[in-house]
Amino acid sequence: MSETKISTDLSTLHTFRLPAKAQDIIFLDSQEQVNDIPSDAYILGGGSNTIFLTDFKKPIVCVRVKGIKVRQAKEHWSVKVGAGEDWHNLVLFLNKKGIHGLENLALIPGTVGAAPVQNIGAYGREVSDFIDYVQVWDRQERKLVNVSTVDCQFGYRDSIFKQYPMRWVILEVHFLIPKLWQPELSYGELKALNQPVSATDILNKVIAIRTAKLPDPKVIPNAGSFFKNPVISRSKYSELIERFPTMPYFELVTGEIKLAAGWLIDHLNLKGFKIGGAAVHMQQALVLINSGGATGADVVKLARHILSVVYENYGIELEAEVRLLDEKGLVSL
Repeated sequence: MSETKISTDLSTLHTFRLPAKAQDIIFLDSQEQVNDIPSDAYILGGGSNTIFLTDFKKPIVCVRVKGIKVRQAKEHWSVKVGAGEDWHNLVLFLNKKGIHGLENLALIPGTVGAAPVQNIGAYGREVSDFIDYVQVWDRQERKLVNVSTVDCQFGYRDSIFKQYPMRWVILEVHFLIPKLWQPELSYGELKALNQPVSATDILNKVIAIRTAKLPDPKVIPNAGSFFKNPVISRSKYSELIERFPTMPYFELVTGEIKLAAGWLIDHLNLKGFKIGGAAVHMQQALVLINSGGATGADVVKLARHILSVVYENYGIELEAEVRLLDEKGLVSL
């Protein structure tokens, strides 16, 4: 391994910046180092979707494998990207090269390697729309494997990598991006863009929307969207829309309905609600923030309070999108 740090402050490695320490942090710079990964290590990307609630006793491996390789074929672009590359920088890089498709996913924090884990998505796109395969180190079989899109088992903010976090180490993501670009304008404020629209128009609009709505983690510590947008049955939707006629919704191809978790929380007047140093952001209710001096216990209490009042009022069980970890590993709310 290239570098190992002992008893390191974790607040610099996760964007919620809770005061926690790790016993061992290992930085993975190349694929040749995978054999040295401890079997019980937790794999960390940019830390934008992980909150360390307490000191962490297991080793942590920070994947820093870099590199972007672009090849042109007749009908698509082939793009291989190291897992340690910054996601938003990749979106900007490809847009500048005239390779379009990822623009709806601009300004999502984190690394390229973390993108398939959560199957990141925004404004009608998901990263799985463009993934051909993911190159991983299989810790169970101790070999390099290319996991196809089908075998990734992508779902809404879900994948095989999220389901079995201790097995896979993502090293590289291979994208296939069609040359025949089709704008995705079906979601939210993108509907209002004037036609004809370019990929750069969408990119700039998404950046503007996210900048206006979401706090910059470098300024206000946060982990982005804390909860998933719930997907409900049409019968459940019919029941709720009678009670809440202004409730926004999005119809899925499955016939199910996706609701905006932020609206559900906001409608309960929870913006600004605090427990200790953890708070609901004043502008975006889907984001919990470290308003100063927050502890892991504050975050858990606040999240569980939101889960409780949302269920009491809507009969909907929200699910955390962020990964919460204590000294033993993943924590369920």
